[in-house]
Amino acid sequence: MSTPPPGTPLPALAGGADGPAALRPLLSAVLDALHDGALARGGPLPPGGPDAVTERLRELTQPVLPDTGTGAEEALRTLVRALAHGAADPADPLCVAHLHTPPLAVAAAADLAASALNPSMDSWDQAPAASALEAQVTRTLAAEVYPHAPAPDALVTTGGTESNQLALLLARERHGPVQLVHGANAHHSLPRAAWLLGLPEPVVVPAPAGVIDLAALDAALTDLHHPLLVAATAGTTDTGRIDPLPAIADLCARHHAELHIDASYGGPLLFSDVHRSRLDGLDRAQSVTIDLHKLGWQPVAAGLLAVPSTACLTPLGHQADYLNADDDTEAGLPDLLGRSLRTTRRPDILKTAATLRALGRQGLADLVDRTCATARHLADLVEKTPGLELHDRPTISTVLFRPTGATDDDIAAIRRTLLTQGRAVLGRAHADGRLWLKATVLNPHTTPGDLETLLSLLPLPAPLPEGSSHR
Repeated sequence: MSTPPPGTPLPALAGGADGPAALRPLLSAVLDALHDGALARGGPLPPGGPDAVTERLRELTQPVLPDTGTGAEEALRTLVRALAHGAADPADPLCVAHLHTPPLAVAAAADLAASALNPSMDSWDQAPAASALEAQVTRTLAAEVYPHAPAPDALVTTGGTESNQLALLLARERHGPVQLVHGANAHHSLPRAAWLLGLPEPVVVPAPAGVIDLAALDAALTDLHHPLLVAATAGTTDTGRIDPLPAIADLCARHHAELHIDASYGGPLLFSDVHRSRLDGLDRAQSVTIDLHKLGWQPVAAGLLAVPSTACLTPLGHQADYLNADDDTEAGLPDLLGRSLRTTRRPDILKTAATLRALGRQGLADLVDRTCATARHLADLVEKTPGLELHDRPTISTVLFRPTGATDDDIAAIRRTLLTQGRAVLGRAHADGRLWLKATVLNPHTTPGDLETLLSLLPLPAPLPEGSSHR
Protein backbone atom coordinates (compact mmCIF):
# COMPACT_ATOMS: atom_id res chain seq x y z
CA MET A 1 0.00 0.00 0.00
CA SER A 2 1.44 3.36 -1.04
CA THR A 3 1.66 6.22 1.45
CA PRO A 4 2.08 9.96 0.85
CA PRO A 5 5.67 11.23 1.07
CA PRO A 6 6.68 12.63 4.47
CA GLY A 7 5.68 16.24 4.92
CA THR A 8 2.72 16.05 2.51
CA PRO A 9 0.06 18.49 3.81
CA LEU A 10 -3.33 17.16 4.76
CA PRO A 11 -6.25 18.06 2.45
CA ALA A 12 -7.96 21.27 3.51
CA LEU A 13 -11.32 21.22 5.28
CA ALA A 14 -14.32 23.30 4.20
CA GLY A 15 -15.45 24.29 7.68
CA GLY A 16 -13.94 26.32 10.48
CA ALA A 17 -12.36 29.74 10.32
CA ASP A 18 -9.82 28.58 7.73
CA GLY A 19 -12.34 26.82 5.52
CA PRO A 20 -13.37 29.83 3.39
CA ALA A 21 -9.76 30.56 2.46
CA ALA A 22 -9.33 26.95 1.36
CA LEU A 23 -12.55 27.03 -0.62
CA ARG A 24 -11.91 30.27 -2.48
CA PRO A 25 -9.40 29.02 -5.10
CA LEU A 26 -11.34 25.78 -5.47
CA LEU A 27 -14.54 27.68 -6.17
CA SER A 28 -12.73 29.65 -8.82
CA ALA A 29 -11.71 26.38 -10.46
CA VAL A 30 -15.29 25.06 -10.24
CA LEU A 31 -16.83 28.21 -11.71
CA ASP A 32 -14.34 28.26 -14.57
CA ALA A 33 -15.04 24.59 -15.27
CA LEU A 34 -18.80 25.14 -15.26
CA HIS A 35 -18.36 27.99 -17.74
CA ASP A 36 -15.99 26.06 -20.02
CA GLY A 37 -18.12 22.93 -19.96
CA ALA A 38 -21.27 24.83 -20.89
CA LEU A 39 -19.47 26.54 -23.78
CA ALA A 40 -18.10 23.22 -25.03
CA ARG A 41 -21.56 21.65 -24.87
CA GLY A 42 -23.03 24.55 -26.85
CA GLY A 43 -26.66 23.59 -26.32
CA PRO A 44 -29.22 22.14 -23.93
CA LEU A 45 -27.53 18.71 -23.80
CA PRO A 46 -24.53 16.96 -25.36
CA PRO A 47 -24.94 15.51 -28.86
CA GLY A 48 -24.45 11.89 -29.77
CA GLY A 49 -26.80 10.00 -27.49
CA PRO A 50 -26.03 7.75 -24.51
CA ASP A 51 -23.13 5.78 -25.99
CA ALA A 52 -21.26 8.86 -27.21
CA VAL A 53 -21.77 10.72 -23.92
CA THR A 54 -20.63 7.73 -21.86
CA GLU A 55 -17.52 7.19 -23.96
CA ARG A 56 -16.58 10.88 -23.89
CA LEU A 57 -16.99 10.99 -20.11
CA ARG A 58 -14.96 7.81 -19.67
CA GLU A 59 -12.10 9.25 -21.69
CA LEU A 60 -12.07 12.43 -19.62
CA THR A 61 -12.36 10.85 -16.18
CA GLN A 62 -10.13 7.76 -16.25
CA PRO A 63 -8.60 6.59 -14.01
CA VAL A 64 -11.29 7.00 -11.38
CA LEU A 65 -8.90 6.03 -8.55
CA PRO A 66 -5.32 6.87 -9.53
CA ASP A 67 -2.42 5.65 -7.43
CA THR A 68 -1.29 9.24 -6.98
CA GLY A 69 -3.85 11.99 -6.71
CA THR A 70 -3.91 14.86 -9.18
CA GLY A 71 -4.69 17.54 -6.60
CA ALA A 72 -7.91 19.30 -5.75
CA GLU A 73 -7.88 22.00 -8.44
CA GLU A 74 -7.08 19.62 -11.30
CA ALA A 75 -9.68 17.12 -10.13
CA LEU A 76 -12.36 19.80 -9.93
CA ARG A 77 -11.44 21.34 -13.29
CA THR A 78 -11.53 17.97 -15.03
CA LEU A 79 -14.60 16.44 -13.45
CA VAL A 80 -16.79 19.53 -13.24
CA ARG A 81 -15.98 20.47 -16.83
CA ALA A 82 -16.77 16.92 -17.97
CA LEU A 83 -20.06 16.92 -16.07
CA ALA A 84 -21.05 20.36 -17.36
CA HIS A 85 -20.11 19.39 -20.90
CA GLY A 86 -22.32 16.32 -20.61
CA ALA A 87 -25.22 17.92 -18.74
CA ALA A 88 -28.84 18.38 -19.70
CA ASP A 89 -28.92 21.97 -18.53
CA PRO A 90 -32.32 23.18 -17.22
CA ALA A 91 -31.05 26.75 -17.50
CA ASP A 92 -31.06 26.38 -21.29
CA PRO A 93 -34.45 27.56 -22.61
CA LEU A 94 -34.56 24.58 -24.98
CA CYS A 95 -34.35 22.11 -22.08
CA VAL A 96 -38.04 21.78 -21.22
CA ALA A 97 -38.81 18.07 -20.86
CA HIS A 98 -39.37 17.70 -17.16
CA LEU A 99 -40.29 19.38 -13.89
CA HIS A 100 -36.57 20.04 -13.56
CA THR A 101 -36.00 23.66 -12.71
CA PRO A 102 -32.99 25.91 -13.28
CA PRO A 103 -31.92 26.74 -9.70
CA LEU A 104 -31.52 30.33 -8.61
CA ALA A 105 -27.94 31.45 -8.04
CA VAL A 106 -28.77 32.60 -4.50
CA ALA A 107 -30.13 29.14 -3.67
CA ALA A 108 -27.11 27.34 -5.14
CA ALA A 109 -24.76 29.63 -3.20
CA ALA A 110 -26.64 28.88 0.02
CA ASP A 111 -26.36 25.18 -0.78
CA LEU A 112 -22.59 25.56 -0.82
CA ALA A 113 -22.69 27.02 2.69
CA ALA A 114 -24.85 24.10 3.82
CA SER A 115 -22.27 21.68 2.44
CA ALA A 116 -19.36 23.51 4.04
CA LEU A 117 -20.98 23.69 7.47
CA ASN A 118 -22.39 20.17 7.10
CA PRO A 119 -24.89 20.11 9.96
CA SER A 120 -26.86 16.89 10.27
CA MET A 121 -30.50 17.45 11.07
CA ASP A 122 -31.00 14.45 13.35
CA SER A 123 -29.97 15.98 16.68
CA TRP A 124 -29.76 19.50 18.06
CA ASP A 125 -26.09 19.18 19.05
CA GLN A 126 -25.22 18.65 15.35
CA ALA A 127 -27.35 21.51 14.03
CA PRO A 128 -28.17 24.15 16.65
CA ALA A 129 -28.93 27.09 14.35
CA ALA A 130 -30.01 24.98 11.37
CA SER A 131 -32.69 23.22 13.41
CA ALA A 132 -34.06 26.56 14.62
CA LEU A 133 -34.02 27.92 11.05
CA GLU A 134 -35.82 24.86 9.75
CA ALA A 135 -38.56 25.25 12.37
CA GLN A 136 -39.09 28.92 11.47
CA VAL A 137 -39.15 28.42 7.70
CA THR A 138 -41.28 25.28 7.63
CA ARG A 139 -43.90 26.85 9.86
CA THR A 140 -43.94 29.98 7.71
CA LEU A 141 -44.45 27.97 4.54
CA ALA A 142 -47.05 25.73 6.18
CA ALA A 143 -49.00 28.87 7.08
CA GLU A 144 -49.18 29.66 3.35
CA VAL A 145 -51.02 26.37 2.88
CA TYR A 146 -53.10 26.59 6.08
CA PRO A 147 -53.56 30.33 6.71
CA HIS A 148 -56.32 29.83 9.28
CA ALA A 149 -54.88 26.88 11.21
CA PRO A 150 -53.57 27.61 14.72
CA ALA A 151 -50.28 25.70 14.47
CA PRO A 152 -49.49 24.64 10.88
CA ASP A 153 -46.22 22.81 10.31
CA ALA A 154 -44.25 21.12 7.55
CA LEU A 155 -41.56 18.49 7.19
CA VAL A 156 -38.60 18.89 4.85
CA THR A 157 -38.42 16.00 2.39
CA THR A 158 -36.46 14.96 -0.68
CA GLY A 159 -39.47 15.66 -2.89
CA GLY A 160 -42.96 14.60 -3.84
CA THR A 161 -42.31 10.87 -3.63
CA GLU A 162 -41.14 11.02 -0.01
CA SER A 163 -43.85 13.53 0.93
CA ASN A 164 -46.60 11.34 -0.53
CA GLN A 165 -45.24 8.30 1.28
CA LEU A 166 -45.24 10.22 4.56
CA ALA A 167 -48.81 11.39 3.95
CA LEU A 168 -50.01 7.81 3.54
CA LEU A 169 -47.97 6.68 6.54
CA LEU A 170 -49.54 9.36 8.76
CA ALA A 171 -53.01 8.42 7.54
CA ARG A 172 -52.31 4.77 8.31
CA GLU A 173 -51.11 5.63 11.80
CA ARG A 174 -54.26 7.67 12.42
CA HIS A 175 -56.79 5.20 11.08
CA GLY A 176 -55.21 1.83 10.43
CA PRO A 177 -55.01 0.29 6.93
CA VAL A 178 -56.55 3.12 4.91
CA GLN A 179 -57.51 2.51 1.31
CA LEU A 180 -56.12 5.03 -1.13
CA VAL A 181 -58.47 6.49 -3.73
CA HIS A 182 -56.74 8.49 -6.46
CA GLY A 183 -57.33 9.71 -9.97
CA ALA A 184 -55.88 8.06 -13.04
CA ASN A 185 -53.98 11.35 -13.38
CA ALA A 186 -52.14 10.93 -10.04
CA HIS A 187 -48.39 10.63 -9.66
CA HIS A 188 -47.03 7.10 -9.66
CA SER A 189 -45.53 7.60 -6.18
CA LEU A 190 -48.99 7.43 -4.58
CA PRO A 191 -49.94 3.84 -5.49
CA ARG A 192 -46.33 2.87 -4.96
CA ALA A 193 -46.47 4.27 -1.42
CA ALA A 194 -49.58 2.19 -0.75
CA TRP A 195 -47.65 -0.87 -1.89
CA LEU A 196 -44.62 -0.02 0.26
CA LEU A 197 -46.81 0.46 3.33
CA GLY A 198 -48.77 -2.74 2.82
CA LEU A 199 -52.07 -0.90 2.37
CA PRO A 200 -55.05 -2.27 0.46
CA GLU A 201 -54.97 -2.10 -3.32
CA PRO A 202 -55.70 1.53 -4.32
CA VAL A 203 -58.89 2.42 -6.16
CA VAL A 204 -58.25 4.36 -9.36
CA VAL A 205 -60.90 6.90 -10.38
CA PRO A 206 -61.13 7.83 -14.08
CA ALA A 207 -59.80 11.21 -15.20
CA PRO A 208 -60.89 11.37 -18.84
CA ALA A 209 -60.44 15.14 -19.09
CA GLY A 210 -57.14 15.12 -17.22
CA VAL A 211 -58.74 15.72 -13.80
CA ILE A 212 -60.64 13.45 -11.42
CA ASP A 213 -64.16 12.66 -12.60
CA LEU A 214 -66.32 13.87 -9.70
CA ALA A 215 -69.26 11.57 -10.40
CA ALA A 216 -66.95 8.56 -10.51
CA LEU A 217 -65.28 9.67 -7.27
CA ASP A 218 -68.67 10.07 -5.59
CA ALA A 219 -69.68 6.57 -6.70
CA ALA A 220 -66.40 5.07 -5.52
CA LEU A 221 -66.65 6.68 -2.08
CA THR A 222 -70.26 5.50 -1.80
CA ASP A 223 -69.32 1.87 -2.47
CA LEU A 224 -66.09 1.60 -0.48
CA HIS A 225 -65.62 0.75 3.16
CA HIS A 226 -63.75 3.02 5.56
CA PRO A 227 -61.15 4.24 6.32
CA LEU A 228 -60.44 6.04 3.04
CA LEU A 229 -57.80 8.53 1.91
CA VAL A 230 -58.50 10.46 -1.28
CA ALA A 231 -55.47 11.87 -3.08
CA ALA A 232 -56.07 14.83 -5.39
CA THR A 233 -53.49 16.50 -7.60
CA ALA A 234 -52.70 20.19 -8.03
CA GLY A 235 -50.47 20.13 -11.08
CA THR A 236 -50.27 16.79 -12.89
CA THR A 237 -46.96 15.63 -14.29
CA ASP A 238 -48.24 15.20 -17.84
CA THR A 239 -50.38 18.29 -18.38
CA GLY A 240 -50.19 20.44 -15.24
CA ARG A 241 -53.93 20.10 -14.65
CA ILE A 242 -55.41 20.87 -11.23
CA ASP A 243 -58.18 18.68 -9.87
CA PRO A 244 -61.39 20.46 -8.72
CA LEU A 245 -60.16 20.75 -5.14
CA PRO A 246 -63.20 22.37 -3.44
CA ALA A 247 -65.60 19.84 -4.95
CA ILE A 248 -63.33 16.95 -4.00
CA ALA A 249 -63.07 18.30 -0.45
CA ASP A 250 -66.87 18.48 -0.32
CA LEU A 251 -67.15 14.84 -1.37
CA CYS A 252 -64.58 13.79 1.21
CA ALA A 253 -66.51 15.60 3.94
CA ARG A 254 -69.79 14.03 2.83
CA HIS A 255 -68.32 10.52 2.80
CA HIS A 256 -66.11 10.96 5.89
CA ALA A 257 -62.92 10.35 3.91
CA GLU A 258 -59.62 12.14 4.50
CA LEU A 259 -58.01 14.23 1.77
CA HIS A 260 -54.36 14.51 0.74
CA ILE A 261 -53.36 16.88 -2.05
CA ASP A 262 -50.23 16.36 -4.11
CA ALA A 263 -49.34 19.94 -5.04
CA SER A 264 -45.72 19.12 -5.84
CA TYR A 265 -45.94 21.13 -9.05
CA GLY A 266 -48.68 23.66 -8.41
CA GLY A 267 -48.06 24.47 -4.74
CA PRO A 268 -45.87 27.55 -5.35
CA LEU A 269 -48.81 29.23 -7.11
CA LEU A 270 -49.63 30.24 -3.53
CA PHE A 271 -47.01 32.99 -3.80
CA SER A 272 -48.88 34.67 -6.66
CA ASP A 273 -51.90 36.91 -6.17
CA VAL A 274 -52.74 36.22 -9.83
CA HIS A 275 -52.72 32.43 -9.61
CA ARG A 276 -53.26 31.41 -5.98
CA SER A 277 -57.05 31.14 -6.42
CA ARG A 278 -56.40 28.05 -8.55
CA LEU A 279 -55.49 26.33 -5.28
CA ASP A 280 -58.73 27.17 -3.46
CA GLY A 281 -59.55 24.21 -1.24
CA LEU A 282 -55.92 23.33 -0.56
CA ASP A 283 -56.33 24.13 3.14
CA ARG A 284 -59.09 21.54 3.49
CA ALA A 285 -56.64 18.67 3.05
CA GLN A 286 -55.17 16.75 5.96
CA SER A 287 -51.77 16.97 4.27
CA VAL A 288 -50.27 18.73 1.25
CA THR A 289 -47.16 17.94 -0.77
CA ILE A 290 -45.14 20.84 -2.24
CA ASP A 291 -41.85 20.73 -4.15
CA LEU A 292 -39.80 23.91 -4.27
CA HIS A 293 -37.31 22.29 -6.65
CA LYS A 294 -40.03 22.53 -9.29
CA LEU A 295 -41.83 25.88 -9.50
CA GLY A 296 -39.64 27.24 -6.69
CA TRP A 297 -36.25 27.26 -8.47
CA GLN A 298 -34.34 25.42 -5.75
CA PRO A 299 -31.52 22.93 -6.27
CA VAL A 300 -32.66 19.37 -5.66
CA ALA A 301 -33.85 18.46 -3.10
CA ALA A 302 -36.45 20.84 -1.66
CA GLY A 303 -39.67 19.02 -0.83
CA LEU A 304 -42.23 19.72 1.89
CA LEU A 305 -45.15 17.92 3.49
CA ALA A 306 -47.45 20.48 5.11
CA VAL A 307 -50.01 19.64 7.80
CA PRO A 308 -52.53 21.83 9.65
CA SER A 309 -51.04 21.14 13.08
CA THR A 310 -47.75 19.98 14.55
CA ALA A 311 -49.81 17.41 16.45
CA CYS A 312 -50.46 15.63 13.13
CA LEU A 313 -46.77 14.65 13.09
CA THR A 314 -46.83 12.89 16.47
CA PRO A 315 -46.85 9.36 14.96
CA LEU A 316 -43.38 10.01 13.53
CA GLY A 317 -41.86 10.33 17.00
CA HIS A 318 -38.90 8.02 17.55
CA GLN A 319 -36.33 7.61 20.31
CA ALA A 320 -32.64 6.79 20.03
CA ASP A 321 -30.72 7.48 23.21
CA TYR A 322 -27.61 8.86 21.51
CA LEU A 323 -29.68 11.41 19.58
CA ASN A 324 -32.70 12.36 21.72
CA ALA A 325 -32.28 10.93 25.20
CA ASP A 326 -35.30 11.51 27.39
CA ASP A 327 -33.38 13.57 29.95
CA ASP A 328 -31.91 15.78 27.19
CA THR A 329 -35.40 16.39 25.80
CA GLU A 330 -36.77 17.12 29.26
CA ALA A 331 -33.87 19.55 29.78
CA GLY A 332 -34.96 21.52 26.71
CA LEU A 333 -32.89 20.16 23.80
CA PRO A 334 -35.14 19.97 20.72
CA ASP A 335 -36.07 16.48 19.54
CA LEU A 336 -35.44 16.27 15.79
CA LEU A 337 -35.97 12.58 15.07
CA GLY A 338 -39.70 13.04 14.58
CA ARG A 339 -39.06 15.53 11.79
CA SER A 340 -38.15 12.87 9.23
CA LEU A 341 -37.92 9.15 8.59
CA ARG A 342 -34.31 9.79 7.59
CA THR A 343 -31.62 10.04 10.23
CA THR A 344 -28.69 11.89 8.66
CA ARG A 345 -30.03 14.65 6.41
CA ARG A 346 -28.76 17.92 5.01
CA PRO A 347 -29.97 21.39 6.08
CA ASP A 348 -31.83 21.78 2.79
CA ILE A 349 -33.92 24.52 4.33
CA LEU A 350 -31.02 27.00 4.15
CA LYS A 351 -31.26 27.50 0.38
CA THR A 352 -35.02 27.99 0.66
CA ALA A 353 -34.62 30.46 3.52
CA ALA A 354 -32.07 32.45 1.51
CA THR A 355 -34.41 32.54 -1.48
CA LEU A 356 -37.41 33.68 0.57
CA ARG A 357 -35.38 36.46 2.18
CA ALA A 358 -33.65 37.56 -1.03
CA LEU A 359 -36.74 37.68 -3.25
CA GLY A 360 -39.60 38.14 -0.82
CA ARG A 361 -43.18 37.35 -1.71
CA GLN A 362 -43.23 39.87 -4.57
CA GLY A 363 -40.08 38.48 -6.16
CA LEU A 364 -41.33 34.91 -6.01
CA ALA A 365 -44.72 35.95 -7.36
CA ASP A 366 -43.01 37.67 -10.27
CA LEU A 367 -41.12 34.48 -11.18
CA VAL A 368 -44.31 32.42 -11.00
CA ASP A 369 -46.28 34.92 -13.07
CA ARG A 370 -43.53 35.28 -15.68
CA THR A 371 -43.20 31.52 -16.06
CA CYS A 372 -46.94 30.98 -16.46
CA ALA A 373 -47.10 33.86 -18.96
CA THR A 374 -44.26 32.35 -20.97
CA ALA A 375 -46.14 29.04 -21.20
CA ARG A 376 -49.23 30.88 -22.43
CA HIS A 377 -47.12 32.61 -25.06
CA LEU A 378 -45.78 29.25 -26.23
CA ALA A 379 -49.35 28.02 -26.56
CA ASP A 380 -50.17 31.15 -28.60
CA LEU A 381 -47.24 30.41 -30.94
CA VAL A 382 -48.32 26.81 -31.41
CA GLU A 383 -51.85 27.90 -32.27
CA LYS A 384 -50.51 30.42 -34.80
CA THR A 385 -48.02 28.04 -36.45
CA PRO A 386 -49.38 26.17 -39.48
CA GLY A 387 -48.68 22.48 -39.16
CA LEU A 388 -48.77 22.39 -35.33
CA GLU A 389 -51.58 21.27 -33.08
CA LEU A 390 -52.06 22.39 -29.46
CA HIS A 391 -53.57 19.96 -26.97
CA ASP A 392 -55.00 22.63 -24.64
CA ARG A 393 -54.25 25.94 -23.02
CA PRO A 394 -51.76 25.54 -20.15
CA THR A 395 -53.09 25.35 -16.60
CA ILE A 396 -49.70 26.16 -15.06
CA SER A 397 -46.66 26.01 -17.35
CA THR A 398 -46.93 22.73 -19.27
CA VAL A 399 -47.72 22.86 -22.98
CA LEU A 400 -48.52 19.79 -25.12
CA PHE A 401 -48.31 20.02 -28.90
CA ARG A 402 -47.54 17.92 -31.98
CA PRO A 403 -47.07 18.31 -35.72
CA THR A 404 -50.38 17.93 -37.53
CA GLY A 405 -50.84 14.46 -38.96
CA ALA A 406 -47.90 12.93 -37.12
CA THR A 407 -48.27 9.43 -35.74
CA ASP A 408 -47.28 8.47 -32.21
CA ASP A 409 -44.19 6.79 -33.65
CA ASP A 410 -43.34 10.04 -35.43
CA ILE A 411 -43.66 11.98 -32.16
CA ALA A 412 -41.36 9.57 -30.30
CA ALA A 413 -38.82 9.69 -33.15
CA ILE A 414 -38.85 13.51 -33.29
CA ARG A 415 -38.11 13.70 -29.57
CA ARG A 416 -35.27 11.17 -29.72
CA THR A 417 -33.75 12.82 -32.78
CA LEU A 418 -33.60 16.20 -31.05
CA LEU A 419 -32.07 14.55 -27.98
CA THR A 420 -29.43 12.71 -29.99
CA GLN A 421 -28.55 15.84 -31.92
CA GLY A 422 -28.25 17.80 -28.68
CA ARG A 423 -30.62 20.46 -29.99
CA ALA A 424 -33.58 20.32 -27.57
CA VAL A 425 -34.89 18.37 -24.60
CA LEU A 426 -38.64 17.87 -25.01
CA GLY A 427 -40.77 15.55 -22.94
CA ARG A 428 -43.54 13.20 -23.99
CA ALA A 429 -47.04 12.66 -22.61
CA HIS A 430 -50.13 10.67 -23.54
CA ALA A 431 -53.39 12.61 -23.59
CA ASP A 432 -56.70 11.97 -25.35
CA GLY A 433 -55.35 8.66 -26.64
CA ARG A 434 -52.39 10.19 -28.47
CA LEU A 435 -48.72 10.91 -27.80
CA TRP A 436 -47.71 14.57 -27.56
CA LEU A 437 -44.50 16.52 -27.28
CA LYS A 438 -44.34 18.19 -23.88
CA ALA A 439 -42.67 21.48 -22.96
CA THR A 440 -42.58 22.16 -19.22
CA VAL A 441 -41.66 25.83 -19.07
CA LEU A 442 -39.84 26.60 -15.81
CA ASN A 443 -37.19 29.12 -16.82
CA PRO A 444 -38.35 32.69 -16.13
CA HIS A 445 -35.53 33.99 -18.36
CA THR A 446 -36.97 32.31 -21.47
CA THR A 447 -37.73 34.82 -24.23
CA PRO A 448 -40.25 34.76 -27.09
CA GLY A 449 -37.28 34.24 -29.40
CA ASP A 450 -36.29 31.11 -27.49
CA LEU A 451 -39.79 29.72 -27.94
CA GLU A 452 -39.73 30.46 -31.65
CA THR A 453 -36.38 28.67 -31.92
CA LEU A 454 -37.80 25.64 -30.14
CA LEU A 455 -40.74 25.35 -32.53
CA SER A 456 -38.49 25.92 -35.55
CA LEU A 457 -36.67 22.68 -34.76
CA LEU A 458 -39.78 20.58 -35.38
CA PRO A 459 -40.35 18.91 -38.76
CA LEU A 460 -43.67 20.27 -39.98
CA PRO A 461 -45.88 18.91 -42.75
CA ALA A 462 -45.50 20.61 -46.12
CA PRO A 463 -48.21 23.22 -46.75
CA LEU A 464 -50.95 22.18 -49.14
CA PRO A 465 -50.95 23.79 -52.62
CA GLU A 466 -53.21 26.81 -52.86
CA GLY A 467 -56.78 25.82 -53.58
CA SER A 468 -56.40 22.27 -52.34
CA SER A 469 -58.04 20.87 -49.23
CA HIS A 470 -57.63 18.02 -46.76
CA ARG A 471 -59.51 14.86 -47.61
